[in-house]
Amino acid sequence: MSGEEKPGLSYKARRRWSLVLLLVGLPVYIVAVVTVVNWLDRPPIWLELLVYVALGIVWALPFKFVFRGVGKEDPDQS
Repeated sequence: MSGEEKPGLSYKARRRWSLVLLLVGLPVYIVAVVTVVNWLDRPPIWLELLVYVALGIVWALPFKFVFRGVGKEDPDQS
């Protein structure tokens, strides 16, 4: 066993979780947001667009650590 273990998720785990979040989590989140916005009376298009953009940013912020560095080569590979 190596003496240095990095805290947090490994590169492979981050790649897998990012796929799960993008393929499962994002569509579920989109359906939930559209459903909630449709429960309200339809706001003006500019306000609706602003709400969708803001909620899109809010969705990504908690998962920023999962997506960081996923598109690069595996740093643990030598």
